[in-house]
Amino acid sequence: MKSTISVVTIVKSRQEALLNLVKGLDLGSLFPQELVIVHMDEPASGITSEHFMVKSFELTSGEHLPLAAARNFAVARSTSSHIIFLDVDCIPATDLVQLYANAFQSGDKLWTGPVRYLHKGATNAPGFFEKINGLSKPDPVRDDLSKLSYELFWSLNFGCSRDVFEQIGGFDEGFSGYGAEDTDFSFAARARHVPLGNTKALAYHQHHPSYDPPLNHLKDIVTNAQVFFKKWGVWPMEGWLRKFETAGLIQWKGEEITILRLPDLDEIAAALKP
Repeated sequence: MKSTISVVTIVKSRQEALLNLVKGLDLGSLFPQELVIVHMDEPASGITSEHFMVKSFELTSGEHLPLAAARNFAVARSTSSHIIFLDVDCIPATDLVQLYANAFQSGDKLWTGPVRYLHKGATNAPGFFEKINGLSKPDPVRDDLSKLSYELFWSLNFGCSRDVFEQIGGFDEGFSGYGAEDTDFSFAARARHVPLGNTKALAYHQHHPSYDPPLNHLKDIVTNAQVFFKKWGVWPMEGWLRKFETAGLIQWKGEEITILRLPDLDEIAAALKP
C-alpha cells in the first residue's frame, strides 16, 4: 500500500547506508509516495524501487556539507503534502511510514521519532534486517520522547506537513556546514508557535566513524554557534564548545569565540569514538 507522503534524505559519501535506507522503506508496511535523495557535491544515484518513485538530485555547493540548503532543496523537489526527513544513516522500522501517517492525521505539528543506534558491524550480520532491533541500543539522551524539548530536537528522524515546514521557514541557510542548523529549525518552530509532537516511528542509525568532540568539524561548529547566538541569544552545542576550550583550541569570552588553533591529525584521531 502506498501513502501520499514524501521521504527525503541528503547524502555525502554514504552509498551503502543509502541502499540500506531504501531497503528499509521497501520492507515497510506502508510505502511512501516517493523518496527524494539529494547528493551534496556528488553525482546523483540511479537507485530505483518497485514500490515507490525515487528521485535523485545533485546539489553543487561551495560548502563541505550544505546541510540546511540540501534539506530545503529536497523539500522543494518533493510533491507530497507531508514529508518525512530521514538521515541517510537511518534505516526505517517497518511501521515508520505508517506511524508518521497516523501522526499527521492526528495534528499539524513538528513530529519527531526515536532513534536506536546499531552496533559496529551490525549491518554485515547474516539476516540483519530480521535481527535489527537486537543489534541496536536506544539513544541515551533522547530515549524518552515524552520529555523531548525543542532544545533536544534532532534532524535524524522527523516529519511535518509542507504547511508546517513553510510556517517554520525551512532551514536557515545562514548556517554553513555541520552543526546547529537543526536546533535553529526547532527554535524557529517554537518561535512560530508550532507544537512539537512525538511518534513511535522508529529509525535505526547505522554505525559510522564519529568523534567526541567532533574536532573534524571544529570550524563549522564555531562559526554556526556564533550565528546561532546572534540569532537566539543562547549558545548551542555548549558541551562541545567547552571541550574545544579545555583543549586550548578556542577562546570563549562572553559573546565571542576565537579559534586559537586547529587540531592536528593526532588530536582528531584520539577523539574517535570506539
